[in-house]
Amino acid sequence: MECLSATFVTHEFALHAHDTFSIGAIDRGVQIATIRGAREACGPGDLYLINPGEIHDGAPQPGGYRYRMIYPDVDLFREILEDVTGKPFRGMPAFSRQILSDATLAAAFYQAHRILEDGAGALETGEPMFRVLEAMFRRHGNAIVVPAESREKTAVERARDYLVANFADDVRLDELAAVAGLSRAHLIRAFRRQFHITPHSFLTDMRIRMARKQLRQGGSPAQVAIDIGFADQAHFTRHFKARTGLTPGQYRAR
Repeated sequence: MECLSATFVTHEFALHAHDTFSIGAIDRGVQIATIRGAREACGPGDLYLINPGEIHDGAPQPGGYRYRMIYPDVDLFREILEDVTGKPFRGMPAFSRQILSDATLAAAFYQAHRILEDGAGALETGEPMFRVLEAMFRRHGNAIVVPAESREKTAVERARDYLVANFADDVRLDELAAVAGLSRAHLIRAFRRQFHITPHSFLTDMRIRMARKQLRQGGSPAQVAIDIGFADQAHFTRHFKARTGLTPGQYRAR
């Protein structure tokens, strides 16, 4: 599970998503984030409970902000819930609200994160975060309800799946529209309506998510840029920093 503690004063995150949950709390300052098309402020006492694949961004208010985040994957979260209940967890764990106020839980999360960062014994570091994640889901979690299928929804998901499968290719708009079976203009409108992001931004974000994996495995920024479909390393670096707050080299060295 990735853990992050960071202070941002001027950096603004571009719209992006994670393959994992993004769970965190702000200790100081305020961030303005767009999630599900709505713009909200988040400060001390608030929680981020962002589901995998949720498109979001973030920008500091004057003076910046400091926050702590964790990125547990779905399997880890499901495992925790099954441990707590003693039975298989059916469906996909999720949070219905992505930014909410819960000062007690935010403080508990912040303390558990500090213990993780200090790197004490495994039991000492693992138990507080386990309890916090359990409490988060008990208070604010649910199982995803899959919405009814529609022709447009199916078409847009077909386009999304095509981008995921061909993220390293130079996909053309007319090519993607043909896959979806929609006109180019209809595809862009429907894609933005469903995912709150354009097809091009989704493709760029998909590439950055793949880049994070390759960099964690020791790949060089120059080679990763080529592997994931960017024209050059400078282009890759600009988009990577816009979505992570770090350059590829800084991210690889963590």
